[in-house]
Formats: sequence, C-alpha cells, structure tokens
Amino acid sequence: MNNVNTIIVSLFLLSLCITTTTRAQDADIYPDMTGKTILITGSTDGLGREVATRLGMLGAHILIHGRNAERGAEVVAEIKSNGGSAQFYQADFGSLDNVRDMAEAIKRDYRRLDVLVNNAGLGSGFAGGERRESEDGYEMLFQVNYLAHYLLTELLLPTLKTSAPSRIINIASRSQIAIDFDDFNQENKHTGRKAYRISKLANVMHTFYHAELLQGTGVTFNTLHPASRMGTTMVLQTPGPVRSTIDEGADVVMYVVTSPDLVGRSGIYFEQFEEGRANDQAYDEVARERLDKMTREILGLSVRE
Repeated sequence: MNNVNTIIVSLFLLSLCITTTTRAQDADIYPDMTGKTILITGSTDGLGREVATRLGMLGAHILIHGRNAERGAEVVAEIKSNGGSAQFYQADFGSLDNVRDMAEAIKRDYRRLDVLVNNAGLGSGFAGGERRESEDGYEMLFQVNYLAHYLLTELLLPTLKTSAPSRIINIASRSQIAIDFDDFNQENKHTGRKAYRISKLANVMHTFYHAELLQGTGVTFNTLHPASRMGTTMVLQTPGPVRSTIDEGADVVMYVVTSPDLVGRSGIYFEQFEEGRANDQAYDEVARERLDKMTREILGLSVRE
C-alpha cells in the first residue's frame, strides 16, 4: 500500500510539473499581451478558466465572467497569484437584463476592450435535456449560448471599435444543425442535443454575418470548434466518453486570440487549428439575414435596413 501511495503522489507531482512547465513556455509561444484588456464569458470553470489564466500570465488584464461570485473570486486570485490582473463581473445569461447591466458596468469601468471571447454556454445535458425557458421567455440554451452573446457583443461593439485592432471570438462547435425558423423558440420536438446544436450554428451565422459588417473597422470576428468532448462540466453532464482535454481546446482558443497570422483576417470558422466547413445554412445569405433580423427584434435592437 505504501508503494502504491508513493506512486500516486509521484504521478500527481509530475503532472503539476508538466502543467507548470507548459504554462511557463506560453511566454515563448505566444506574444506578450501586456496592456490588452480581454473579456472571457464563462471563465470561472473549464475552457474559459484555462484560457483566462493563460492570458493573464501573458500580461493581459482579464475580465472574468460567471454566475458564481465565489468561483469568480478564486479565478481572479489565481491570476493575481501568477502576477497578472483581473476583475470579476457576475451575470446570469438566463437574464437579458443581467447581460445589459454587465455591459454597462464594463463600459463604465473600461475605455478599451481588445478581445471579447464569447465562451459561456449550456450543454445538451442541462436540465436533463428537458426544455426550459429563460426569464425572458426563450428556450434556455438558445438564449444563454446565442442571444445573450449577440446582445453583449452589440453593446460592447463601440468600445471594441475604438480599441481597434480588436478581436471577437465565438466559441462554437462542429455539432450544428439547421435552424427551423417556423419553430424559432423550439416549442415542438425539443431535445437538449437539438437545442445545443441549433445554438452553435447560430453562433457561426452571427460570426459570418457580422464579420462582413465590420470590414474596414479594424475589428475581426471569428468562430471556432476548440476540441471534441473536452473534460468540461458541460461534457460530463452528458453520456459518452471524454475525447480530448481542456488544454487541447485552450490551445486552439489561444491561437485565435493571439496569433499574428490572423491580423485582419475575419469571418473564419476554425475546426481546431484549420479552417473548417460549417453547416450549409451558415453560408446561406438569406438565412443569415433572417436570423439577424429576428434576433434584433427579440432583443429590442434597431433592425438593419
């Protein structure tokens, strides 16, 4: 038994050494981010937390977002313990008013925003796959994964423009299915998996549509599938094996956030490090315009002519 315990402890210490070495090497792999202000939604856990801590070590000031203030404080403390700086904003994306309040607070506190990473999300295992509505009356996964991020992006866009060159990144998934505009709120034949896949296609369509609108502003807008079934809380809520690590997904996000190769490049859907092909509906201009119009009407934003 003593030998077994010794082996377990040794393996644990080795894993810590590997993690520390990997993060220490980030300074050599990625550019210095000192002076950059970066907002990462859903950054108190999983992929968002890993990316936040890495970017903090590169010198960026990180705006942490989550629902749980205690976990938010833990991430801020971790970033500061590594020599970085961070601030926490609490908001539940199941409330569009919470999103509006958070955006107003950030605009009040910061005059620049260099990167916005729309990462927060719910998976198909939320509520056991049962349909739930937000306090605003919309299917919950569609609101948290898509509507809330659309609204947040829109409200922070003036700050991103004045901070240009700046970047917006939507965390999507290769798991996408076409949107049924006649059942936009998914009141018929709802499943958690279907709701998740629809929301992720909406993220991609949001990216493609707005990347065109933002041409010439210095703001780029890209989207990505980081990795398949990472060991996140979201994935662990669903049946099936873990297929990749959070570190693997974080490597992809870090690339899209920091790479000098992507300066001025916009409207790209990445499947990990390669440009990928999204669901066919994402390339339908009429469908993109229809989604944008319906979204803006829902959110009370002026509809584009």
